[in-house]
Amino acid sequence: MPSEIDVVVIGAGVAGLAAAARLRQSGLRAWVREASGRIGGRARTDIEPALGGAWFDHGAAWLHVAESNPLVPIAEAAGDVLINSDELRNERTFIGVRLATEAELDDYANAWPRFIAAGDSLLAAGGLDGSLADVAKTLPDDPWALSVEMWEGPVICVSQPDRYSLHDWKRNMLSGSNRMVDGGIGAFIAGRLGVGLDIRLNSKVHGVCWSDAGVTVQTGQGAIEARACIVTVSTGVLASGAIAFDPPLPASVGDCLAGLPMGLAIKVALRASGPDRLDLPDYCSVDRRVETRGEPTTVLQFWPLGRDYVSAWIGADTAWALQEEGDAACVDFVRDHLSSLFGGRATDLFPGTEAVVTQWGRDANFLGSYAYALPGYADARSTLGQPRADGRLVICGEACNEDGLAGTVGGAWHDGRRAASAVAEALRQSPGRRPASRVR
Repeated sequence: MPSEIDVVVIGAGVAGLAAAARLRQSGLRAWVREASGRIGGRARTDIEPALGGAWFDHGAAWLHVAESNPLVPIAEAAGDVLINSDELRNERTFIGVRLATEAELDDYANAWPRFIAAGDSLLAAGGLDGSLADVAKTLPDDPWALSVEMWEGPVICVSQPDRYSLHDWKRNMLSGSNRMVDGGIGAFIAGRLGVGLDIRLNSKVHGVCWSDAGVTVQTGQGAIEARACIVTVSTGVLASGAIAFDPPLPASVGDCLAGLPMGLAIKVALRASGPDRLDLPDYCSVDRRVETRGEPTTVLQFWPLGRDYVSAWIGADTAWALQEEGDAACVDFVRDHLSSLFGGRATDLFPGTEAVVTQWGRDANFLGSYAYALPGYADARSTLGQPRADGRLVICGEACNEDGLAGTVGGAWHDGRRAASAVAEALRQSPGRRPASRVR
């Protein structure tokens, strides 16, 4: 055991790693406790035998808004290869069972500015916070409005459009370019962001006693006394009561957790069983025009980086329902969708025997993919992240980010540093007793 600990950081995801690194820069001793056996949180890269030994990002896959993403310069300085996925991507869109024409694709491309302008008009009108679904309702004659809604809701923000805050959507619309890290973002985080930090894996926290005098963190190995605590677990875990707080967290925190539920995305990757490439180029994104709100759908990425598999992204209610049915149902859903687009060629090419299915909603350490704000709760992110107990208890992570990167690893990094700066300032202003931290 270290003889003195200033801050216990709960969780070794990106926010926890950022917080611990920032605390170290401030001259404070931080001890990171992680319930699982790895670091990285919802960023995880595996080498998948089912995909021929290719690396596969189960969670976060992109560094969004690369021009200002705080992790891009870290990766560049470490010599990691960053791949501009926007330059590589090819796109195909189906209308029913046929490919869209060039004129239809032009109209689809212009649907995004039409949709955004309609959303801006709703926001400019003032009044109560509405939902993302309200935007498409103002565009009843736009054939692509529901497709844009599908991308902005279930795909990007893993939420149903009628349960997603219009204000929160606008604040967190992603712009700029996207980068992948060659070898996987999860591997980059595990290999680069935890260096030099004091991290204990397989160390689940189940209680936090907190006051303006300090904290006591309860673990399976005993109790740890420290001057402050930063909590980086997901809103799903906090809402589940897996960590007991004494005294209980204020009612305002519970209200924020209710307004920032976890969305879910499931990735299903199927390896091709033969040489057929369905007449599609490498790194090809395929979607289908949405005709009816709420229809179960998925978006597909074929042959990423020239590899022989397709990756499907399933979000929001469809993902939660398929999770309950199990992995086989997820694979069948994707195979049925492939067959509806490409017929028997896809049925033969993807028998479903070589597959990867992600499981974030089932993992008790996360209980979902990332948080979204319900209508009326756009300000819950900032409220949840407010320091408490004279700055000795701070909740942080992607759910609390207010820099336009909520739900992303860049946002988690930003917010972890914010939380650590708040704690460092609080301890500087009120140093109090520096306890000899111990497990007891």
